[in-house]
Amino acid sequence: MQTKSMSPDVVRSTATSHAALVVSGALVVVAASMPFWAESSWMREFVEIACYFIFAMMWNLLAGYGGMVSIGQQAFFGFGGYVMLILGNFVGLNPFLAIPLAALATGLVAVPVSRVAFRLQGGYFAIGTWVISEVFRLSFANATFVGGGSGTSLTALRGIDKATRESVTFWTALVCVVASVALVYLFLRSKQGLALLAIRDNEVAAETQGIPVQRMKLAVYVVAALGAGLAGALYFVGNLRISPDAAFSVNWTAFAIFMVVIGGIGRIEGPIVGALIFWALNKLFSDYGTWYLLGLGLLAIVVTIFFKQGLWGWAQQRWGWTLFPTSRHLKVTP
Repeated sequence: MQTKSMSPDVVRSTATSHAALVVSGALVVVAASMPFWAESSWMREFVEIACYFIFAMMWNLLAGYGGMVSIGQQAFFGFGGYVMLILGNFVGLNPFLAIPLAALATGLVAVPVSRVAFRLQGGYFAIGTWVISEVFRLSFANATFVGGGSGTSLTALRGIDKATRESVTFWTALVCVVASVALVYLFLRSKQGLALLAIRDNEVAAETQGIPVQRMKLAVYVVAALGAGLAGALYFVGNLRISPDAAFSVNWTAFAIFMVVIGGIGRIEGPIVGALIFWALNKLFSDYGTWYLLGLGLLAIVVTIFFKQGLWGWAQQRWGWTLFPTSRHLKVTP
């Protein structure tokens, strides 16, 4: 009797993900043409929501995938903004070229900061990161050469006309968004991404399997800080003014947590869905002040209770949608 041989295949993509790649590419091409036909207010809104999205994406990488819940990531957001301003105003570097350098500087400063933060665990880690961000805020508030507590303006862009500045800022934001999504996606699909998920699920078990837990956590912490610094530098290039209260406000992390929780923590699609919802709510209801913030809190509570994995997590379970597949599935065919 002849037996059939079985051929196992590892499936890492779906028809939905292929379609999403094509649609995403088309959207990027259309978005890149916006400076030629769109109003300047549209481009400014895109830059602002892009900064929120990048920041939320990096918080999701840190907490959703790395299991390190931080409420002080605004420390790196503000640090990136101030480094960009110093390079532009005092070193004479073009602020658009200073954005990636500010992100790299933020990643470097995260290394010594991690030595303090990693001494804490759980809730103590979260509160400790907030204390660290306050240290950053007070340090820059006492630095008179960057305006102290009242802040200062970005003067390095004075020689560039408004239309050119807004167009280049928009294109820079678009490149930063695409690069951030690609970086996180490729990282999570790698062996290091699998190691990170194992650490999130059980550190002890991961370490017994030979995974360098502390080194992986440090790498994720530095990458998340780098991304936060990138978002901060980009935001204040578009805003043209920076102050400690604006740069190191806890609202940055609060809004990032909102977007990730609404969209779905531990999923690349989560911050995307959450950022779109946040932008729509901000556009429609931000004029209501404290009632608007109260509504955001109530919405987050409702989603947490009835959609524990976020809106995208619920849709993924119901219809099997996966735009950015990072898991591996074994398919056996004769």
